[in-house]
Amino acid sequence: MPKKEDTLSKNIEEYLEAIYNLTRGGKVARTTEISEYLKVAPASVTEMLKKLSDKGYIEYSPYKGVNLTERGFKIGEKVARRHRLLESFLHNILNIRKDLVHEHACEMEHTLSDEVETALCRFLNHPDKCPDDYKLIPPCDLKVSNCEECVERSWRRYRGVEEVGKRKESIVSVSELKEGDLGKISFIRGDRNVLRRLLDMGLTPGATLKVVRIAPFNGPVEVEIRGSRLALGEDITSNVFVEVIKNESEV
Repeated sequence: MPKKEDTLSKNIEEYLEAIYNLTRGGKVARTTEISEYLKVAPASVTEMLKKLSDKGYIEYSPYKGVNLTERGFKIGEKVARRHRLLESFLHNILNIRKDLVHEHACEMEHTLSDEVETALCRFLNHPDKCPDDYKLIPPCDLKVSNCEECVERSWRRYRGVEEVGKRKESIVSVSELKEGDLGKISFIRGDRNVLRRLLDMGLTPGATLKVVRIAPFNGPVEVEIRGSRLALGEDITSNVFVEVIKNESEV
């Protein structure tokens, strides 16, 4: 586990969040890209990348680019989630202009506790995208299979009846999968109506799906699940999260 002072370091969190954002979709982050993204001198970026590599947060080779390790991915994703939830709160609830929410969220994301993050997500009714370029909000890391379960268990936690654990595996939205990818559904985001609709379609936690075809221009994603084929729009693919299956023998 990372040391507490590392996970709470604003500088480390900002770098891991930047690398997380730059490497979505299987990309590799370059030093120059990180430098431009964070508005930091390339020499300073190189020095920090070496430190992050030594701490086990990234895989880094000079001139080849940067990837997050599983350890670094979890931190980068969590900071990105808090940032985008805060942007949603600032713009949609406090009516802060879109061109200002990013800077404010950058300052606030490092001070948000797990409890406040969860409460904020519930208050906003589990949003899927932030107002800043409509980026997908990463899922929470609570060990729940859907948002309704999160609400119920959070109440039991508040009453001191139950403690909600953390999800161990990393999950991604169906919208991030590629043709031929397999995934086991782990989490569904949305209210009771969304959940009921997806369950009726056979998109249930634990079910395995395969991406058959991705239509161009943000068209539907065709998946195979339980022997049937479904064409899923972005409103579904961005809210159904899976644990990627790398070996078909795991199915």
